[in-house]
Amino acid sequence: MSTIAAKHILVEQEFEAKDIQKKLDEGTSFEDLARDFSKCPSGQSGGDLGNFGRGMMVKPFEDAAFALEVGEVSGIVKTQFGFHLIKRTA
Repeated sequence: MSTIAAKHILVEQEFEAKDIQKKLDEGTSFEDLARDFSKCPSGQSGGDLGNFGRGMMVKPFEDAAFALEVGEVSGIVKTQFGFHLIKRTA
């Protein structure tokens, strides 16, 4: 099974994700934004989720993460947990 590695930022509202996306576009680091805004415990480690394979994450998240190139950040991804921005790291 092939695995990838990713980081994410999870927020409850779409407008929060849009604000974070704007900060990313302005050059703020993904890891700093994860520490400052993510509602997921992984936020404390810069949003790092480590390695995962298919079937380990909810489908919308998984589909978005696997579609990214290494270093690329997704658009806003909605799941039952909230709104994510995902950065593929490997």
